[in-house]
Parts: sequence; C-alpha cells; structure tokens
Amino acid sequence: MSRENILIKTSWISTIGNAILSASKIIIGLWTGSLAVVGDGIDSATDVVISIVMIFTARLINRPPSKKYVFGYEKAEGIATKILSLVIFYAGVQMLISSIQSIFSDEVKEIPSSIAIYVTVFSIIGKLLLALYQYKQGKKINSSMLTANAINMRNDVVISTGVLLGLIFTFIFKSPILDSVTGLIISLFIIKSSISIFIDSNVELMDGVKDVNVYNKIFEAVEKVPGASNPHRVRSRMIGNLYMITLDIEVNPQITITQAHEIAGAVEKSIINSVDNVYDILVHVEPAGECQTGEKFGVDKDMV
Repeated sequence: MSRENILIKTSWISTIGNAILSASKIIIGLWTGSLAVVGDGIDSATDVVISIVMIFTARLINRPPSKKYVFGYEKAEGIATKILSLVIFYAGVQMLISSIQSIFSDEVKEIPSSIAIYVTVFSIIGKLLLALYQYKQGKKINSSMLTANAINMRNDVVISTGVLLGLIFTFIFKSPILDSVTGLIISLFIIKSSISIFIDSNVELMDGVKDVNVYNKIFEAVEKVPGASNPHRVRSRMIGNLYMITLDIEVNPQITITQAHEIAGAVEKSIINSVDNVYDILVHVEPAGECQTGEKFGVDKDMV
C-alpha cells in the first residue's frame, strides 16, 4: 500500500472513531452535567477536524512537482502539523476559560450522573486503540503528521483518565467543584501538548533535521568511496519525511572530469545505501587542497 493510501486510510479510521467518541461524550456530558466529560468530548471533536485536515493533506502531498513547486508538495505535511497544533491550542484555551468560569460561578453545582463514568471508560479504551494504531502507522511511513496525531491521542488517554479520576473523587467527596477543577487541569495539559507539537513542526519548516545523526551516516558513506575525501559543507533538510542532501568532496586534481563524475556518483549511491528516505543528493566536487573551512554554511566532519 502506498504512503498516500496509508495516510488516507489511517485518517479515515481516526475520523470515524473520534466522531463516535466525541458525540457520545458531549451528549452524555451535557445529560449528566459533567463539564469535564463535555470538555473531553470537545477535545475529541478537534481530533475529527485534525483527521479531515490529514485526509486533505495526504492527497495534496502526492501531487507531482510543478514549475512553482519543483520539490513537490511534501512540506504540506509540516504545514498541516502546524495547523493541527493551533487547533489543539484553541480547544485547550476554550476549555480553560469554561473551567475557570465554572469554578468561580455562583450557580449551584450538581453532582454528575454515574453514567458519565462509563462513557469515560469507553473513551479511554477507544482512544488508546486509536493512538496505538496511529503511532504504528506513523512510524511505518515516517509521517510527522500521523505521529503528532498519535501523541495527541495519547494525551487524550491521559485526559480521559484524569476525567475518570475527577468523576470518582467527585462522587466520593460529594463535591461537584472537583469536576470543574479536573477540567481546568486537563485544559492546561492540552495547551502544553499543542505547544510541543508546534515547536516540533518548526524543524522541517526551518529546513532542519530531527535526527542529526544523519550527518555521521553521510560522512561514513563518503569514507567508503575510493577517491573521495574531506566531505565538507554538508547540509541536509527535510522535505516531508525525505532527506534533501548536499555536500562538497575533494578528489585528486589530476584525474579527468569523467573520473570525478564517477566518484561523485559512487558517493551518491553510498549515501542512499546508508541513509533511509533520501529525496535527492547533490555532490559538488573540488580539487584536493582547495577547501577553505569556516567560510561557508554546512557541517564538517570535525563538528559531529
């Protein structure tokens, strides 16, 4: 199955699963009078929006390169991840405001119905299964978007567990305000999660790499090629889940252009065999002894 099909299938499963969980929690939460359960349902509703964005993005990134986007549309995944973090942040802030208003409200609060506990247990099991599935598929195709959504769903499991504990303590101590306090704590957790996803998505959008060990692999790959020496000004950036790599190497200045070209080609093949998910490699050949370190952007071997 292609990467696009896996993204779409996983997103549809997430959409349907979260829609069921969201509807059940919001309806039961309103019926039983539990703000924490309603808030948990709203959080699941944001997951539905997230999944729809993922479906659209999955179709977009599969478009072939164009004159305007010569590197393709893979970076749309990073943009989508950024949007998802903002959606999660908005949901967390809204829940925070509602929880604070409930805590300081003069209205008489009632203890939620015990059925709220059962729907929360159902939510925990459902979210856990969805999170594990999303994470497995995200790692399988190296998708930051699926992985971020899996982390978000893992957080939802923690959130629902917090809701469950809040409900239990509410019944034990007969104090309805504990439900609102639980909602407040959950909202802060949601906000923290959104900020982490937002920061993590910056790496790709700022042409960075999440695993800097890729540079060690590149240098080791060059060392395997006879005639290639002193790899320097090595740069790598992410295009979706793929590496775009550029580097300079030195060769014997007495060899022919054809021989230098063959060495550069051998370096490319060696790197492809050492580094997974390579989009493209550009090798610039220089005569040995011409390199002036410290003057250009990139990573040299003594920096890793």
